[in-house]
Amino acid sequence: MFTFNDKVVWVTGSSTGIGRAIAINFAENGAKVVVHGNSNKEDAEKTLEAVKEKGAEAILVMGDVTDRQQVSQMTETIKEKFNKIDILVNNAGTMVKRAKIEEIDAETLQRIIDVNFSSVVYVTQAVLPLMRTQEKGSIINMTSIAARNGGGGGAVAYASAKAAVSTLTRGLAKELAGDNIRVNGIAPGIITTPFHERYSTPELRLNMAGQVPMGREGTPDEIAGAALYLASDFAGYITGEIIEINGGLLMD
Repeated sequence: MFTFNDKVVWVTGSSTGIGRAIAINFAENGAKVVVHGNSNKEDAEKTLEAVKEKGAEAILVMGDVTDRQQVSQMTETIKEKFNKIDILVNNAGTMVKRAKIEEIDAETLQRIIDVNFSSVVYVTQAVLPLMRTQEKGSIINMTSIAARNGGGGGAVAYASAKAAVSTLTRGLAKELAGDNIRVNGIAPGIITTPFHERYSTPELRLNMAGQVPMGREGTPDEIAGAALYLASDFAGYITGEIIEINGGLLMD
């Protein structure tokens, strides 16, 4: 049983899928939760409602995590409400589109980099002053199995951006250790979320799941469990680690 009483967690991209599951699971374990959405306010409000149903104190912040000014504004809103951020889960990200390397135009490439990598930098930069004042913090970055295996068809740019997130995670773990801020990552495999509903055909998903030794897609709650562990005191001596959660599809 994890306990996060009086801890404040900000989960970016928590309107649906893995982010929503992480937000709800933190709420179930006593945390105060900052739900985040960008374009889909309706789904973000559904997450907020689900979090509050668990008895948690929670707020919703809306904004584009690829925009430094909007990130700063959201951080200020959280500071005004809670005056701290104990745990940051950099979950926001998306493939944008499937495209072979010769088909990716400059605008699409930049968008893939911004939403998956730059956003992690911007949000982390924004919360660091609070965490340093608290002299403690936990940052969890959502990367992907694609960071290690190059991704599926048409996902090379997304995979590369996620590889950058994994490298950033290890670098930040070294850089922030002296501030008592732990930085870790989670690399999901094939998880049942709107992400795959959007970017993968049923045939492709069936084929991918068939390659998983456990024979199925994972669930968002199975990712959330790892996030809770990494943020907890049980993981107090873990930093710079990337936990692979993929049903055995990728083994070291």
